[in-house]
Amino acid sequence: MSSKKTCLLLTGGLVLSVFSFAQNKQFTIAEATNGLSTTLAVKSVRQPSWQPGSHSFYQVVKEGRDEYLVRTVFPSGTSDTIETLPHLNTSLYGKDSLKGLPLFNWIDHDYAYFNNGNTIARGTLTGNQFRWNTWVKLPAGAANVTVDKSMQVAYTLENNLWLAASDGTLRAVTNDADSNIINGQAVHRNEFGIEKGIFFSPKGHFLAYYHMDQTMVNDYPVVDWSVTPASVRMVKYPMAGGTSHEVTLRVFDPAKNKTVELQTGEPRDHYLTAVTWSPDERYLFIAVLNRDQNHAWLNQYDVTTGKKIRTLFEESSATYVEPQHPLEFLPGSNERFIWWSNKDGFQHLYLYNTRGTELRQLTKGHFDVNEITGFDEKGRKLIVTAAKESPLEKHSYTVDWDNGNMQCIDDEPGVHTVLPSDDGQFLYDSYTAAGVPRVAVVRAESGKVLKTLLKAPDPLAGYQRPEIRNITLKADDGTPLYAKMILPTPFDPNRTYPVIVYLYNGPHVQLVRNSFPESGNLWYEFMAQRGYIVFTMDGRGSANRGRKFEQATFRKLGTVEMNDQLKGVAYLRSLPYVDKNRLGVHGWSFGGFMTTSLMLRHPGVFKVAVAGGPVMDWSMYEVMYTERYMDTPEQNPEGYKTSALFDKVKNLKGKLLLIHGTDDATVVWQHSIKFLKKAVDENVQVDYFVYPGYEHNVRGKDRVHLMQKITDYFDDYLNPGAQALRK
Repeated sequence: MSSKKTCLLLTGGLVLSVFSFAQNKQFTIAEATNGLSTTLAVKSVRQPSWQPGSHSFYQVVKEGRDEYLVRTVFPSGTSDTIETLPHLNTSLYGKDSLKGLPLFNWIDHDYAYFNNGNTIARGTLTGNQFRWNTWVKLPAGAANVTVDKSMQVAYTLENNLWLAASDGTLRAVTNDADSNIINGQAVHRNEFGIEKGIFFSPKGHFLAYYHMDQTMVNDYPVVDWSVTPASVRMVKYPMAGGTSHEVTLRVFDPAKNKTVELQTGEPRDHYLTAVTWSPDERYLFIAVLNRDQNHAWLNQYDVTTGKKIRTLFEESSATYVEPQHPLEFLPGSNERFIWWSNKDGFQHLYLYNTRGTELRQLTKGHFDVNEITGFDEKGRKLIVTAAKESPLEKHSYTVDWDNGNMQCIDDEPGVHTVLPSDDGQFLYDSYTAAGVPRVAVVRAESGKVLKTLLKAPDPLAGYQRPEIRNITLKADDGTPLYAKMILPTPFDPNRTYPVIVYLYNGPHVQLVRNSFPESGNLWYEFMAQRGYIVFTMDGRGSANRGRKFEQATFRKLGTVEMNDQLKGVAYLRSLPYVDKNRLGVHGWSFGGFMTTSLMLRHPGVFKVAVAGGPVMDWSMYEVMYTERYMDTPEQNPEGYKTSALFDKVKNLKGKLLLIHGTDDATVVWQHSIKFLKKAVDENVQVDYFVYPGYEHNVRGKDRVHLMQKITDYFDDYLNPGAQALRK
């Protein structure tokens, strides 16, 4: 296999995926809703992992009722069994306590652990067998459990942070009595790529953590209707333009039992992200982002004094700056690191030193880098994934950190998820594409496949599948817009059909990709079986297309995106088999905002709409997200006025169903309640349904109820002929 191969891809334009109509089984609503995670799940490799510092690949294999932890050593490909369920139960519990092998996590080369309720068990690997012992017993309610290779465990209990030493001894790191002082948890409502609030230093000598004061943020009531009388739970919800919380970083030294707060400065409602330890544990690097989110400083702090050492560099923008990734120090270096930035228009990687000097841009081109997955220290290369070949695909690459030379590793079309060994010599690669449910292989860094672990059978093979057309349209400025059209089964081009446009079209989300199932969603195929055309498109503002594409919506959410979606509508209306009088639209969250906006700002285009968890007024949404894309209401009154929907209720034509969870603390319930009040004031009829006890999404078995509700609404008002298919 040539090292200079070009990754294959699904090309743009019109591509037909046609399935045999000899298979006539129909999806049930339960299968269409949850099938891909239950009865129709695509087979996958269970618990894939590389043993740290080795070329040993691990997976859990099930044969009948028995489960095994199997090790395969590369490049030879020889395998042996390391653990079995009976042995684990006998050695650790003396009885059949576990019903299946738990989720194993590596601590380092010789140690692994798993959680069983509030107990952490630790295993020592000797030769080809683990020896297990009960390690740490956590109190009930422990959360954010973080196990470090130094054999320490940090966790949160309510709003405070605790630390378990290597011998299991517990001690409190913080002791804040006020529940609105939060320690060790993700902050800034999980924006800016923040997923955690606990940061062990590389050798475990220090523990850094977020400390958040939200006492100054407005209380917001969330009502529990399951008890009588109903009770109120107050949450802190900072709305756009309002008072935000204040966050700092603190560093705890277990040896000295001492805590230092980093001097991150004023104003204290700025945002702190990209938290990174220096390999020598002397410094912490933090990206400090101003409240306006248009200027970021990468700062270096001394962890023993908390003092700022220097600002390495700054980034600013007329729109917004969004640091989302920690620094990645090169292997063996305490000076050179990788920084992510879209300053050239796309999300790329840059090599810097700790003096703040940009040494070189490592990746270049009209594509976004998606992940850094590992390093090849010997070959002086990064291993990354990127949308280089097409925004519809994700492939793996090596990037030479000395000259930026970028080589594709895989050569199969689709979306690849890769996990390299510690030294980058071997990669576990699981990929999916049109017609490919899943293939999992282990390959050398050169791309050569050493072992095929899985070729998943098609779990949908017995079903009547639709024809799917991949469409490329153009926005007003000529930007390509990628879409999928799912045709009814069976499809007759001489008939006319109703259409449902499913959309999201918000930041950080991409719906249209070359993956399995080709439709993107089994509910689309369920509706195709009921005689609908389903259309979905990623307009400007959505992810993986570069800065200009995403930031086209800046300060005017719901305008550019709707113009793009209306391009899709114009395309649909041009087709002879589309019933122009029977167009429907559906979306959730940002898609719910888009759905309601289309009905009110472009009345008459759609006959029927279902909007779930919709934002109705951006001034009522959270600070971090809203101010990034809209600025504050004071800075951008016209943008907020144009996008707000309460004053546009009177424009409604057609049928609109709103759905909301009563406990939604993301898009608070008040959005739709105020909309209903305005509908009453304007004598406008709107349909409404709530899900008691649910937050922003309805999941599990109740999601089947939700999707049946949505299906019935479209059947009743858009396609009455489908009512006969109800069971």
